Amino acid sequence: MTESIASMARRPLSVALFAALLVPGMALAQTAKEKELEARVAQLEAQVQALLNAQQAAPAAAAQPAPAPADPAKSIQSTPILTAGNPGSKFSYGGFVKFDAMVTDTSDGAIADGSSGRLFYVPSTIPVAANGAEPNSDPYTDFHAQFSRFWLSADHVTANGDKLKGYVEMDFFGGGSNALAGNEVATNTYAVTLRQAYVSWNNWLAGQTWSNFQDVAALPDAVDFVGVTEGTTFVRQAQVRYTKGGFSVSAENPQTTVSAIGTAARTNGTGANAMPDLTARWVTKGDWGHFSVAGLLRQFKLGDETESGGAVSLSGKFNLGASDDIRYMANYGSGLGRYMAFGLGPDTVLDGNGELNAVDAAGGFVAWRHVFSPKLRTNLMYSVAAFDNDKGLPGWLPGSSDAATERASSFHANLIYSPFPKLDVGAEIGYGKRELEDDREGDLKRFHTTVKYSF
Repeated sequence: MTESIASMARRPLSVALFAALLVPGMALAQTAKEKELEARVAQLEAQVQALLNAQQAAPAAAAQPAPAPADPAKSIQSTPILTAGNPGSKFSYGGFVKFDAMVTDTSDGAIADGSSGRLFYVPSTIPVAANGAEPNSDPYTDFHAQFSRFWLSADHVTANGDKLKGYVEMDFFGGGSNALAGNEVATNTYAVTLRQAYVSWNNWLAGQTWSNFQDVAALPDAVDFVGVTEGTTFVRQAQVRYTKGGFSVSAENPQTTVSAIGTAARTNGTGANAMPDLTARWVTKGDWGHFSVAGLLRQFKLGDETESGGAVSLSGKFNLGASDDIRYMANYGSGLGRYMAFGLGPDTVLDGNGELNAVDAAGGFVAWRHVFSPKLRTNLMYSVAAFDNDKGLPGWLPGSSDAATERASSFHANLIYSPFPKLDVGAEIGYGKRELEDDREGDLKRFHTTVKYSF
């Protein structure tokens, strides 16, 4: 029907056009212009046909919905990046660039250059001078960008709804790759180091990530790498974990740290542990914040000597309103050791009879965060850890073996300004103190600034 109407509409118009052109052409019959007129008629017929086709196509096009504009937040790539991955996988990348600059003043001598304590707050590195010594240390300055970080993630959902994820995260806090690289003499080149690497599917996870005993969500907003170092659990290690709702359990890589009786000397076990570290965690969340409780069971081993221990941790964040929150953690147990305060205290002590003894320890922190505006916020933090070094163990020599750390604590306060989204400029003041069993102590004062851009 459409073709018939188009034909009827075309014929009269074609005839009229042809007549209008033919009448003058009759006077020039049998001339060279006759062919030119015929070509013009054919051209006009083609234009008329194109016009009719466009008019017929317009209603059909109007009935089709306009294509939705591309959402730049969902994808910025036109072709797949995962050439070897499962079809339909989502590839993502992120991280941050972080510059740190700090001035440090320690009471009992300087922290050794190249030590981790020169890069961030590590209470075990606070110097404590021997009795009678008169250390003299002027303030010293350190700049670095070693905590800059990047991560890669590949996520996939199968046709049956199974969720798969692969994740790898790295930073540059790993020392130099050659004699000239990883120092401050020339290039300051530092090695890429593994932070996390795991695969997860539905409720299961296997690989290296934060210990299930640690509540990362409770950590405060610090300029320092951690800030509340003494009182927080802080371990990343290989594990197998199962999570169901707010409950999770894990079997994690075991390792034993050992100190000789009454000294600060530290050694690691032989790696002969038969039982992995076992953890369980429960967490509940709401508009008010979150609360979590976690438990830890461990076996310690050095040669043929074994010991056992366990610990519990309570932590969370409580929202006081739109602009304030309180973050906290409390830990207690026998053999907390390497799980708390970057190993400020040992897991065990080897006494004079050659037997392992788990060290009792406790620690915690509290931090208040206040947001002045979308661009300015502040944090106040207090952290503490204490260790029960049993002087009744065989081999303890009063007056000569009291170098073990008994207690450490710190205060931190900061201001963080974000002039643009994802860009933080911060300044933090900190004071820390480490005390030994013989009452000797050393302190640290630090002014720490940072510039951090997340992407």
